[in-house]
Amino acid sequence: MSSTNTSEPSPIPNPPSPISPLPRHVAIIMDGNGRWAQAQGKDRTFGHRTGGERIRPLVTECAELGLEVLTLYSFSTENWTRSQDEIDFLMGLYVEYLIAERGELHKNNIRFVQIGRREGLPQQVLDELDQTVELTKDNTGLTLALALNYGSRTEITDAVRAIAHKIKDGSLHPDAIDEKLFSNHLYTAGLPDPDLLIRTAGEMRLSNYLLWQISYAELYVTDVRWPEFDLPELHKALQAFASRKRRFGGVAAE
Repeated sequence: MSSTNTSEPSPIPNPPSPISPLPRHVAIIMDGNGRWAQAQGKDRTFGHRTGGERIRPLVTECAELGLEVLTLYSFSTENWTRSQDEIDFLMGLYVEYLIAERGELHKNNIRFVQIGRREGLPQQVLDELDQTVELTKDNTGLTLALALNYGSRTEITDAVRAIAHKIKDGSLHPDAIDEKLFSNHLYTAGLPDPDLLIRTAGEMRLSNYLLWQISYAELYVTDVRWPEFDLPELHKALQAFASRKRRFGGVAAE
């Protein structure tokens, strides 16, 4: 894996050739910010800020390619165990990003949503999330879903609780529960399931991310850490997806 000693994003080339088929929904685990920074002899927060600079070109490219949804795993329910200084920095970074990018998202017809629990997030973060969601709610291009204070087990637990309340108050019969109904009670209700899950920094695990939704997603793991994940790396992942035979439990046609 190549390394870099600068926080400046690398040049953004055009894709070498059309990529087909494209996934409808790409979900990314943006891993390796802290380790990348420490390898440079810098503080972990430097990695988070540099990683944040990767998001705009990535979102722009996904929108231009015609993807329907891009979901970014930004802060998990488990990340609250990190140092308070790092948590405070990340929350401030979310506020900065939402303020700086809100107009750009709207101008580019991108709809912004947050998935995850709101409880526990600072009020300033919630305010900026709500403003961005409201401004972009009628946009019809790419949906950018930020998984913030997200955990898949928490999501499933919340869905079960909501369904149980409906059964208790008589508005739902147990026999009506099927996969579609359950999906409609998840944070991702209304979004197609991911076709491609990308994980950076080489870790071979799902980290409590979209466990229900990625049942048939193609997995792509790269050793490249998130601050170095540029558009050529995105194109590699998309080309890998396009080259795979997706059977969904069936048998490929001869």
